[in-house]
Amino acid sequence: MVLPLGPAPSNRVIIVGAGIGGLSAAVALAQQGLQVEVLEARPLVGGKLRCQQVAGHTIDVGPTVLTMRWVFDELCATAGTTLDELLPLTRAERLARHFWDDGAQLDLYCDRERSAAAIAAFAGEREAAGFRRFCDYAARIYAEVEQPFLRDQRPTVGTLVRRTGLRGLAGLWRIDSQRTMWQALSTFFAEPRLRQLFGRYATYCGSSPFAAPGTLNLVAHVEQQGVWLIGGGMHRLAEALAALARRAGATIACSAPVEGLWVEGGRVRGVRLRDGECRAARAVIVNADLSTLATRLLDPPTARQLGLAATPRAERSLSALTWATLSPTSAQADATLVRHNVFFHAADYADEFDAVLRRGELPTRPTVYVCAQDRDDDGRIVPSACPPDARPAATPGADGPAGARERLLLLVNAPPRGGERPLAAQELTVCRERVERLLGAHGLALGLADAPTALQTPDDFETLSPGTGGAIYGPLAHSWRSSFARAGSRTALPGLYLAGGSVHPGPGLPMVALSGRLAAQSVAEDLGARPHPRPAR
Repeated sequence: MVLPLGPAPSNRVIIVGAGIGGLSAAVALAQQGLQVEVLEARPLVGGKLRCQQVAGHTIDVGPTVLTMRWVFDELCATAGTTLDELLPLTRAERLARHFWDDGAQLDLYCDRERSAAAIAAFAGEREAAGFRRFCDYAARIYAEVEQPFLRDQRPTVGTLVRRTGLRGLAGLWRIDSQRTMWQALSTFFAEPRLRQLFGRYATYCGSSPFAAPGTLNLVAHVEQQGVWLIGGGMHRLAEALAALARRAGATIACSAPVEGLWVEGGRVRGVRLRDGECRAARAVIVNADLSTLATRLLDPPTARQLGLAATPRAERSLSALTWATLSPTSAQADATLVRHNVFFHAADYADEFDAVLRRGELPTRPTVYVCAQDRDDDGRIVPSACPPDARPAATPGADGPAGARERLLLLVNAPPRGGERPLAAQELTVCRERVERLLGAHGLALGLADAPTALQTPDDFETLSPGTGGAIYGPLAHSWRSSFARAGSRTALPGLYLAGGSVHPGPGLPMVALSGRLAAQSVAEDLGARPHPRPAR
């Protein structure tokens, strides 16, 4: 081991991982004058906000929308800029197009009344009235949790009650934490396909609507607040935050894997790199899944002392199979894709989650999400919004006008068993055939076996986040207590701070960004740094 020449400067902070949480923390800390260094194992920043090259074309293979943009607006404001100055943003009007294997189709919009009209045409005025009541209910839940929960360092039932008195305790009932999402949805919608559509929001946290608390119905309100598309691809958000952090004085090193934390004298002293070098710091923020921290970055005694361990198999959130592919535009046939599309089987939705989370199998009737990345939310191909290497390509011999191909990302839920029981080639083939059969019923003939395609499996997600089994969203959110059980930004080990989707306030781009801001706030307070927000230009 190569030891540093002396103690760390009093203001040096190292951030492990250049995902959105780590980059958000870097922006927040660097603009306060702290010496910030971000170390990223992979060649590019972004973490799970990743893109992949397929036949020379860049395809987003992580999150595909931006919501709760106020989180990023506030972060940019502290650095003296705006999100609109950093990125070309377009607000989507159509949230998604939904298809069922019985031939039904329904579009939802950011505009509540436009969605209500579509639901009335789909299932009748009674269901439209239920949708309006559901929107009011979801908005009330969101209002209850934003300030005391999302923005708090680590809320507990006790702190909630101490801070807000009986109102805080009553709030646990107002956020519908005692019923499951599915039970709550059944009070608004008699139509099972509508319960299925809105129940799918549980998967945004990697959970099942049949077990997750009704509180998660707030996701419907989050989407109605606004969904934004980023011109040139979602990965540009990570690049913009990295540029913002560098402009504030942070350094970011990619292809710089951290082998472990340097712990000495009862506190974290810095990090140990793969080449044996130790880098000293007064504080270290780990922007990684807690399972990775416990199994890869800490020695076993320290992990046990902190109560950290790999998430047990039964408590892991969903993993996924994804296909990033180039498809002939003529493959649409009778179906019309928009930017975001969801294909459902109408029957036995519960079995999909039972198969994946209880039996550890790929579902026999998988729900399929398709992101058509060259399309706007009206279904028009808009190559000018894509980076040059991602524009629809004229491919000799391909089908479609001028041989044009478009970029698609397909996703289905998969069991989080990566690194333990790999999915066999036959299982993957059968699942792909089921996916293509469902899409084919709507006129989509993609030919995934022959098209340029990159497949990601739970084993690939396990490689990206070791110790997780490929679970993408941290631990399951199958109890109201799970939200209060997540680790906060501070730990019992002095000098160690946490950010990422497995800690408070949870998974998803805005939540992870909030976790980075909360970690930065903790570090700044503990190091005695004084915030110096810069006025917007």
